[in-house]
Amino acid sequence: MTEPMQRLSRFKLFCYGVTDMPLHFALTPVLIFVPNYYTSEMGISLILLGNMLLLARVMDVFTDPLVGYWSDRTRSRWGRRRPWIVVGMPILTLSFYFLFLPSGKVGAGYLFACIMGLYLALTMILIPYYSWAAELSDDYRERSRITGWRSAIGIVGNIAAQGVPILFLVLFNYGGDEAVMTILGVMMVILLPLCVLVTVTQVPETRNYVSSTTPIAKGFRLMWRNGPFKRLITALMIGSTAFNITTPLYAFFVGYVLGAPKMTVVMLAFFYTFNLIGIPFWVWLSNQIGKHRAYAASFILIGCAHPLYIFHGWGDFWWMIPISIVSGFAGGAFAALPNSMKADVIDLDTMLSGDNRSASFFATWSFTAKMSAAVGGWIALNVLGIIGFDPQLGAGNSEEHMLGLRVLFTIPPAILFFTAAAIVWNYPITAERHARMRATIARRDARRLAKATANPIS
Repeated sequence: MTEPMQRLSRFKLFCYGVTDMPLHFALTPVLIFVPNYYTSEMGISLILLGNMLLLARVMDVFTDPLVGYWSDRTRSRWGRRRPWIVVGMPILTLSFYFLFLPSGKVGAGYLFACIMGLYLALTMILIPYYSWAAELSDDYRERSRITGWRSAIGIVGNIAAQGVPILFLVLFNYGGDEAVMTILGVMMVILLPLCVLVTVTQVPETRNYVSSTTPIAKGFRLMWRNGPFKRLITALMIGSTAFNITTPLYAFFVGYVLGAPKMTVVMLAFFYTFNLIGIPFWVWLSNQIGKHRAYAASFILIGCAHPLYIFHGWGDFWWMIPISIVSGFAGGAFAALPNSMKADVIDLDTMLSGDNRSASFFATWSFTAKMSAAVGGWIALNVLGIIGFDPQLGAGNSEEHMLGLRVLFTIPPAILFFTAAAIVWNYPITAERHARMRATIARRDARRLAKATANPIS
């Protein structure tokens, strides 16, 4: 048995994090551009699209726990995380290609099939991939460094998803919803296989773990009794729902309220650039005041900034940018800190259960995050449809429709952000408590090793 890796080189951090770049293509742009494109260009209703996105996530009730359970028990010469990522990669590539590059006019059935394939592939990749991070180090601060690097590289993917279409618009006057979908589809097909290849060939998988022997039902009961995990995942659920109410509305807000339909990618480029800039600050702040207090502070900051969008109207695009900058800066914490905190919670479970069940925890986390995203999008699109908003460009939406869009985009998310801050404020795992947990696990592992050495299998 070898000692767990404590500090990774920058090269290894880059090689691990680079796969998050195309994965962000399969997460954020799907929620931002797909609703606007398929409602305005393909004629699918807002309510039907919202219901399809939510229904597709119901599949994750079954797939997320199973992938987590099986990944924890996978045994191969390549490790227990790599095989899942490699198998999921071509499924994700093809699903994204057909979703973003449809051949002519397509209907709701086509869209639903593409989304189902995309979500299944994301489950197969994300759960093992994020579980892998928790196993690269057992150090409280190093985990923030690992997730910070991965999140930063992922946000570079988000910036590229906005920046490359901007370049095509400026240099070739090639813009609009269909152009953005085409550009992103081609980029994904090229980037995902290359990035996965770098990660699976250059990043080590630890062999220093205790294989999980806990039955799946008992494992979920233990998880439910893990108080810090419940607090953390509740904050994630509420904060993610808030964030994903806004995500599908950005294109509608910029296009219909501000009157700048081609400028959505510009606004998002500012948002994600400052997302990236914010990550080092939030990682630094977490080392000064604790991860949970820094996480709560980011919720408070974005909760104060986001309602200011309600004062914007036609022609106010550039007045929107300062708020996008502050919101993006706050969002840097959402990318780095909760994933690091989640790894600490898994250590608590390992201390109490004696098993390493990283993927099972990440499966529950992944399902909650994805369902929160689906519920947030479902709320946004259904409420927009219920108030009678017409997503067709040039449609005669009234002042009441515009007010409804502005209120939906600003007020409910702010309330939820403040609620999440209150929940996570007294999260109990500090650096000191985590050090005691790791010491307990180390002593138990040493006893197991001594026992195995004294009683070798003949």
